[in-house]
Amino acid sequence: MSAAASHYNISWDEFHRDTRELAKQLLASGRQWKGIIAIARGGLAPAAILARELDIRLVDTICIASYQHDQQGEVSVLKQPEGDGEGFLLVDDLVDSGKTAKIAKELLPKADFVAIYAKPAGKPMADQYLKDVEQQVWLHFPWDIELSYAEPLADR
Repeated sequence: MSAAASHYNISWDEFHRDTRELAKQLLASGRQWKGIIAIARGGLAPAAILARELDIRLVDTICIASYQHDQQGEVSVLKQPEGDGEGFLLVDDLVDSGKTAKIAKELLPKADFVAIYAKPAGKPMADQYLKDVEQQVWLHFPWDIELSYAEPLADR
């Protein structure tokens, strides 16, 4: 993903394709997990796709609030599953600054943390991720955007 753009829109198709590609890599690792813990809200969609592709039926959430619209602020834990995460795959859409991931990993230290996308500041927190994203690029996920009519260039 280009450093030239400050915003990048990810379509449902691209997101699904990327998440399935991560699932292929996870399957190839030979590891098996008893469940998935999604970091809500961004981790919910990839957790659902990974649960299907990895044939995992046990899905839980850890709810951590750290964003107010497009700014990362104070982090608060709203809900966490019991245990230390052993045997679980901890999933998020993006590891950005690593602040949310750090808290999730402190609460669930034995979980394997994966993200679909990773920025340089957060990359060390991920046990595995699929794609690199430049730090200054703001990703717009498909659940954050909507399709709308665009005037033809000749009509503008």
